[in-house]
Amino acid sequence: MNPAMLARSTALRGLALRSTRTFASKAPPRPKAPSASEARPASSSASEPPPPPPLAPKPVSTGPSSSLPSLDFAPVEESERKERTGARSSKDSLSSIERRRRFLGRISFAVLLVGAGIQTWYLGREWDEGELKELRIKPEEAPNTRWGRTKTRFGSIFNYFTEPIWPELLPPPLPAPMQKPYTLLVSVDDLLVTSTWDRHHGWRTAKRPGVDYFLGYLSQFYEIVVFTTQYHYTAMPIIDKLDPYQFFITYRLFRDATRSVKGQPVKDLTYLNRDLSKVIILDTHSEHVSTQPENAVILPKWAGDPKDKGLVAMIPFLESIPIYKAPDVRPILQAYSGKDIPLEYAKKELEAKQKHIEEWQQSHKRSAGTFTLSSLFGGTPSPAPTSPVPLTYLEQKRQEAQIQYREEQAYIAANKENFDRLIKEEQDAMAQQMPGTFWGAAAAIMGGGPPPPAQGPQEQGQQQAQGPAPGEVQVHGAQPKA
Repeated sequence: MNPAMLARSTALRGLALRSTRTFASKAPPRPKAPSASEARPASSSASEPPPPPPLAPKPVSTGPSSSLPSLDFAPVEESERKERTGARSSKDSLSSIERRRRFLGRISFAVLLVGAGIQTWYLGREWDEGELKELRIKPEEAPNTRWGRTKTRFGSIFNYFTEPIWPELLPPPLPAPMQKPYTLLVSVDDLLVTSTWDRHHGWRTAKRPGVDYFLGYLSQFYEIVVFTTQYHYTAMPIIDKLDPYQFFITYRLFRDATRSVKGQPVKDLTYLNRDLSKVIILDTHSEHVSTQPENAVILPKWAGDPKDKGLVAMIPFLESIPIYKAPDVRPILQAYSGKDIPLEYAKKELEAKQKHIEEWQQSHKRSAGTFTLSSLFGGTPSPAPTSPVPLTYLEQKRQEAQIQYREEQAYIAANKENFDRLIKEEQDAMAQQMPGTFWGAAAAIMGGGPPPPAQGPQEQGQQQAQGPAPGEVQVHGAQPKA
C-alpha cells in the first residue's frame, strides 16, 4: 500500500475514535424550563409565584477518576408502592390443634388460680388444739387474724429445713424408780472442754479440771444430756473420752437436734419431750438458748486455765435443787440471773447454816432448864451433856451422795479391765460386720443389714437342739447401773 494512503487511513481511524469518546462523555441534555407564558394557565393570576425548577439528577459515581470517558451508567431505581389488599397472611392463622392447646392452657391457669385462692382461704381457718401442739405454739401466742394464721401455716411448710430432725429429741421418761426427776443439759464447747492449736501439735482438746467429778457426782440427781451444736462426727470422740463406759451421760444430742433461727443454731427445749419445769441447761452462748432463757444458766467460757474451779463450784447449787425437790426450777434460776451463782448460793447456804445452829442452841437451852426430881429435893441439877451440832438436811443428803459416788468409782475401778475388754470385743465385732467394699455396703443397705456369720454343721445342730432361750438378749459393752 502507498505510504500516503496508510497515513491517511490511520488519521481517519483516530479521528473517529476521538469523536466516539467525546460523544459518550457528554452529559444528557437537560430539559428546557417552560416559559412563564407556557407553564402558567390562563386563568391563573399574575401574583402567583412560578413553580420550582425540576431537580437535576444526581451524578453517578463511576469509580476512580480517569481522563478517559466511560460508557457505564446506573439507572435510577423507582420505589415500588406497596398496597394492602386486606387478605390475611398464612403465618397469623392458627391450626385447630394450636387453638385447642391455647384454650386448655387458659383453663388450666384459671383452675390453678381458683385452687390457690381456695387453699389460701383454707390456711386462714381457726386454730385447733392438736395443730397448736404440733406447731409448738401457745394458745395465747397464736395469731388471731386470718392473715396471721395463713402466714404461720404457710411458713410451717419450710420447717423441714429449720426444725430439728425429730419431733421428740428424747424417748419417753422411764418408770418412776429408774427415771431421775430432773434433767440437766450440758454443752461441750468451752464448758467441759476447749480446743487449742499450735504449730507443733496442731489441734488438741483439753479437758476442764473437775469435769469427771462433775458428771459422776451430779448423775445421781439428774438425767444428764450432752447437747452440743457440733456435728456428731466431731463431738462423738470427745464424749466417748468424757464417759467411756456410758455410766453418767444418758443421752447425746448434736447439731441436727437444733433449730435454725436466722442462721443461728438454737437449742429449743420444747422438742425435748420433758417437763420444762424440771429442766436446766448449762451453756456459754446466750444465743443458743434464746427460746427458753428462763431454763438456762450462762457460764463464763473456759479458756484452758488448769487451775480453774468454776465447774466444780456450780455443784452445791445444782445439787440443792433436787435435794429440796423444787417444784419448778425456772423461778430459782431467774432469781440468780446475772449473778455469780457459786458466790451467791454460798452466802445463802451460810445463812441457813447459822439459822440452824441458832435454833439448835435455843432448843438445847430449853432442854437444859427442864424440871428434874433432884432439883425438887434441893439437889443440884446435873449439867446437860455437850453434843455437836447436828447436820442440816442438805448436809445429810450431801454426805449420802458422797458415799454413793465413792462406791460407784470403786466399782468402776475394780471392773475397768472387764469393761475395756467388752468395749474391744464390740468394736471388733462391728469391724467384722462392716463391708469392705462399696458394693458390699450397698448390698447391706438394700438387704437391711449384714448377713449372719456362717455356721458349721455342728453349731447348727446344737442351735436347733437347744433353741433360743425365751427373753434372752446378749449385750455387748458396759451397761450403767440401775
